Amino acid sequence: MSDMNLTLKIWRQPNATSAGAMHTYQVSGISADMSFLEMLDILNEQLSAQGEEPVAFDHDCREGICGSCSLMINGQAHGPEVTTTCQLHMRSFKDGDTITIEPWRSEAFPVIKDLVVDRSAFDRIIQSGGYISANTGSAPEANSVPAPREKAMRAFNVATCIGCGACVAACPNGSASLFLAAKITHLGELPQGQPERYSRVVDMVGQHDAEGFGGCTNIGECASACPKEIPLDVISQLNKDLRTAIKAGR
Repeated sequence: MSDMNLTLKIWRQPNATSAGAMHTYQVSGISADMSFLEMLDILNEQLSAQGEEPVAFDHDCREGICGSCSLMINGQAHGPEVTTTCQLHMRSFKDGDTITIEPWRSEAFPVIKDLVVDRSAFDRIIQSGGYISANTGSAPEANSVPAPREKAMRAFNVATCIGCGACVAACPNGSASLFLAAKITHLGELPQGQPERYSRVVDMVGQHDAEGFGGCTNIGECASACPKEIPLDVISQLNKDLRTAIKAGR
């Protein structure tokens, strides 16, 4: 495939307090084998050479692990493939395409600059869950506490959530319920997570709501956009644990 010429419509915002707007750029010589972030690197090199401010965007490992990359691409969280933005390749587009690139849109994820948003609300939700009780002394061997294989595998699978925020960006309500449910289910399936299981869910749901995330109405866009394919049924587990906690007066 020959190199592509693309039109990019990108949200530019100088800082958190300034108004933003869409800006249009032309970029050429883009290989289909490039990642989406490498394409943005090419654009930024071009802008720097022209004496313009490069586009700010989040990234770190670029291996689909850290969850830092977070872009709305043509109205889809992480773009047209079920993967992270850093693992999206330009072969998903074609020569002459116009690509619209925006930050996550959520009241709980305020824009810092351009495409960079503040996702510290996720950190505060996790922090609100507190610690797992453990006896003092040397750490026990991990396999000394038996767990049914089915529960262990489910805990492992939902623990793959990387906190990228695609679920929030894709949800019409701006809910973080899939993220929240993944974190609660991860611990709730294991014996070590039982002592604080119900106080944890109450505290984390309370923090979720305090951060300004919306409520879940089971639309399912969150699971469709999740690059780690966290299943929608973890939200059912979240609701079940919350009902149990409320009935118990936790």
